[in-house]
Amino acid sequence: MMDDRDGRYGDRGREERPRGPRVPPHHLEAERSVLGAILLNNEAIHRVVEIGIEPRDFYLEAHGRIFETLHSLSGRGQPLDLITLSSALRDRGWYEDIGGQTTLTALVEDTFSIGNVVYYAKIVREKALLRRMIEIAGDITRDAFDGVDDVEVFLDEAEKRVFSVSDIQLTKSFSSMKDILVKNISDIEEAASRGTAVTGLPTGFNDFDKMTAGLHPGQLIIVGGRPAMGKTSLVVSAAQNAALLHKGVVMIFSLEMSKEELVMRMLSSQARIDSKRLRLGRLVDRDWPRLAQAADQLSKAKIFIDDSGALTVMDMRARCRRLMAQEKKLDLIVVDYLQLMQGSKSGRNDGSREKEISEISRNLKSLAKELKVPIIGLSQLSRALESRPDKRPMLSDLRESGAIEQDADLVGFVYRDEYYNKDSEDRGIAEFIVAKHRAGETGTVRLAFMGEYTLFANLAGDMPGSPVPNGPGGGGGGIRPRDDIQL
Repeated sequence: MMDDRDGRYGDRGREERPRGPRVPPHHLEAERSVLGAILLNNEAIHRVVEIGIEPRDFYLEAHGRIFETLHSLSGRGQPLDLITLSSALRDRGWYEDIGGQTTLTALVEDTFSIGNVVYYAKIVREKALLRRMIEIAGDITRDAFDGVDDVEVFLDEAEKRVFSVSDIQLTKSFSSMKDILVKNISDIEEAASRGTAVTGLPTGFNDFDKMTAGLHPGQLIIVGGRPAMGKTSLVVSAAQNAALLHKGVVMIFSLEMSKEELVMRMLSSQARIDSKRLRLGRLVDRDWPRLAQAADQLSKAKIFIDDSGALTVMDMRARCRRLMAQEKKLDLIVVDYLQLMQGSKSGRNDGSREKEISEISRNLKSLAKELKVPIIGLSQLSRALESRPDKRPMLSDLRESGAIEQDADLVGFVYRDEYYNKDSEDRGIAEFIVAKHRAGETGTVRLAFMGEYTLFANLAGDMPGSPVPNGPGGGGGGIRPRDDIQL
């Protein structure tokens, strides 16, 4: 622990917090240098505040009070010097508490470099974050000793408290046009070197990828559809393509369907085995090799599924960050579906479901930007479209909130004409109607829909990545499940 050197800070300026066997992380010289630099150059306070420094970030309470007073003076447009600071501290009744003139004079005399104030401020901030982690860890330990009724709830709450520290950004600033252009030109050069029109994460649906250039970090993509249109199957097909063909890491929040049911669908589409026969176990010999290979492929895919109900965006943020720490990246987040999510406590207390959905939509967009990951959110549509002659969805059909349309970068609707018109010429054809696209064109993409496999694919051929082969000899051979399926 650092000494008070020659005692010039006075008794009141000494560390005032109780000490245990170990001293929390801190750096008193950095704290003093930050305060001294502000007194010597008033412009320094803007650079310090930009880093996110708050009064509570100072280990010594006296330093925190001095900074709070300086910040208040600056906010009122007053000069920051020993005279104005002393006067303001007296007005607040803090002058003697911080050590009086001895402490203030020493701050100025002991500041050797004004130019390094940002570096000193970062040290103060980092030490504060470490102390906050220690405090949270102590609270979690104490709560665990006191007894826990529901361990799962306790773990979830503990996780949120830990990740709340990482929500605090060490720096947050504006960027110059030059810096932004350097990044943009770099992205353009990278795209040119790839020789492909798809600059984002491909979905595997060729016409859609050509229209959108793929899914891009920070985007919120809304996929809407009436029940039985296949919106979950469409998005799951895209997620499988991203993980299997492009080695992406995918997080799926399945609020409606259990993880087992969702994986059963994936097995059906990957193995090209009728989903009903698969659920009932009515397989013939030639199905087993296909099932085994599909299971092997899916087991290697970086697809993670959370089927917890009534999640909030805060819950999803914590779990995605944990996954990013584990996998070192995250390429796609899927939420099925928005209306089953839960808003914040304040949003729920408001009593308006429309406002709650608006909050959820806004927070999902913020999460996409924060994590730099595209988020696909599924949404229900209003029943009103059922009464129209043309039942193709429109933006006005988004259920419960116009804010969904405003927040989304892209809005697409799934429509299958054969569902409404049994004599339709478009049997086995699905339309994905891109009704809003902030970064480009809109239009309709036609896809093949194989309902028996719960699968969407390109019309010109099969889904990228050939289907699992039938295996030698077609049927027969007496292949048993346990002989062939190993995960």
